[in-house]
Amino acid sequence: MRRIMFTYFTSNPSSRALCSPMLLSTFSHFSLFHMAANMYVLWSFSSSIVSLLGCEQFIAVYLSAGVISSFVSYVAKMATGRFEPSLGASGAIMTVLAAVCTKMPEAKLAIILLPMFTFTAGSALKAIIAFDTAGLALGWRLFDHAAHLGGALFGMWYVTYGHELIWKNREPLVKAWHEMRTKNTGKGGGGRSN
Repeated sequence: MRRIMFTYFTSNPSSRALCSPMLLSTFSHFSLFHMAANMYVLWSFSSSIVSLLGCEQFIAVYLSAGVISSFVSYVAKMATGRFEPSLGASGAIMTVLAAVCTKMPEAKLAIILLPMFTFTAGSALKAIIAFDTAGLALGWRLFDHAAHLGGALFGMWYVTYGHELIWKNREPLVKAWHEMRTKNTGKGGGGRSN
């Protein structure tokens, strides 16, 4: 399984599989601690993001964020010539975190083991972006800083402009899909009619 996991569940622009790992790597983690940390942050912001977007839109944004953050990571790796594989959900989770912090900048947040220190969501987002920008500029290899930045910028863009631009204008596409399914059902296409 190691070869399959490395080929399809880690993203790297020098890999022979380029597209599917952009999504699949968001479901792969290096260790149990890595997964637990990512899932805790996702869980912490999940009720807020679902109340902002709804379940269906959240899933669409989360999966898109995994691909977009991986793509930004690919671009940074190509630009710097560093081709280390990346994995984990942190780019997509940064989209969720940035979206919530952009929509609710005055919300109070705290660090898990230091709940006595609180700060605003807007301040947290600025600090995270500054940290990842410094990490990318200085070549730190602790995290995939490009994926984090890509995810954060996508989250900020989506709740500011993308929701209106994409989600609210999906009706013609949904209508065309239903018409196509209805035509195929009438011809014995095996589809289910509504």
